Amino acid sequence: MLKATEAQVVKLEGGISQLKTVEMLTKFSIATCAHLGLQPQSVHKMGGYRVQGKGKVAAREMIETASDLQQAGADLLLLECVPADLAAEITETLDIPVIGIGAGAGVDGQILVLHDLLNITVGKKPKFSKNFMQGQSSIQAAVSRYVSEVKQGRFPDQSHSFS
Repeated sequence: MLKATEAQVVKLEGGISQLKTVEMLTKFSIATCAHLGLQPQSVHKMGGYRVQGKGKVAAREMIETASDLQQAGADLLLLECVPADLAAEITETLDIPVIGIGAGAGVDGQILVLHDLLNITVGKKPKFSKNFMQGQSSIQAAVSRYVSEVKQGRFPDQSHSFS
């Protein structure tokens, strides 16, 4: 399936429940991206769109799970809707790259859903999103602005992060 779709990595939402899957995929040399924090595929089981990892116990569990996923062979970690200080601590703890979406500036890289970046999201917009289309004449210009602000350390700022 990976060959047919030309996929380069498999992203798995979930924590401890994905350890064996990560181990198995690693055994077959399939790159994996573990996804912790808010997990859109399970959002209704998690009580809605809420910041994850708040409180000492939840934060400690997330740090341990991230470490366990790295140990199992995950090639990178995606943190979504996580307090910025927790995301930075996880990034410092791990050897694999940590990518954030709503996880503050202290991670190794950033992603943002294109609909949010262009301000065309239907319904409530996430706190961590920013309208990069504002003042731009094209989608390419908006995406370039996003890339530039990330590289310059201007996005995400505190107003687009959780504490």
